[in-house]
Amino acid sequence: MNKPLEVFSDLSERLNYNLPDFPLYVRKGSLHQFDRFAAAYHWHPDLEFILVIDGSMEYFVNGQTIHLDTGNGIFVNSKRLHYGFSADKTDCSYIVVVIHPTLLGEGTLAGKVYLEEKFGSNTDDYILLTSQIPWQLEALLSLTQLYDEMHSNADNLLRLLSQATSLCARVGDHIQQVSRNNDDEYAWMTIRKMTGHIHQSYDLKITINEIATAGSVCRSRCCELFKKYVGQTPNNYLIKYRIQKSCEMLLETNRPVSEIAIACGFQTASYFSYVFRNLIGLVPQDFRKQTTVSFQ
Repeated sequence: MNKPLEVFSDLSERLNYNLPDFPLYVRKGSLHQFDRFAAAYHWHPDLEFILVIDGSMEYFVNGQTIHLDTGNGIFVNSKRLHYGFSADKTDCSYIVVVIHPTLLGEGTLAGKVYLEEKFGSNTDDYILLTSQIPWQLEALLSLTQLYDEMHSNADNLLRLLSQATSLCARVGDHIQQVSRNNDDEYAWMTIRKMTGHIHQSYDLKITINEIATAGSVCRSRCCELFKKYVGQTPNNYLIKYRIQKSCEMLLETNRPVSEIAIACGFQTASYFSYVFRNLIGLVPQDFRKQTTVSFQ
């Protein structure tokens, strides 16, 4: 991502990487585990790859929506606001691979220069990956190989690192420079600051004024930007994000519902269950029991 954003990059989405201190996220997921078959808007400094293995989905990246069919995938560049969803609320299963820049040499001068050139703010926001183009087919196959390697008993870190860096290098060879509208780029930067504040502090009481302050804008401008670029109010974004994080906790942990409610910023378990049921269609306990396909 671009250098001006480095000061708040830690406010982005925080991922639960598969292995401690090895920032590579490789899992399977399914859209039915999300509120109305739509993941939460999020962004992170990592490079993200999606491979659709069954069904289809739409993928939103910085204001553009891309259709993904079975066997196709998408590369999402660093620090782009994105999420996957099903417009007709049908299920879709996929492999997601997320690679943090520290695995790609971000800690070196040469690495920083390379990452800014290839994956900075002036390059493609995304690349649709299809099997019809040879290098893209290789990238799609690499996603399956990465998943198999990550979830094998070997946990060969050098092989995982080699596969991840090779995948990113392949994209880097084909990514294009693009021109940007300065107003839009500034607006997206502001959105990332405000959503980043939500991602960091969703467990606390957050007001719209605090969200606006995170973006260095007034309350009305905050609401205007959310409506134009995110398609919802700041409060709706916050509530949906809290519910999404609670879904992850319900699926990935054995923590009590009352504890999860507090951890996700809800003052009482009863109010959490009320909001959860309105958005998901189930109470948290039933969601935990019935959702058999989780983050694998």
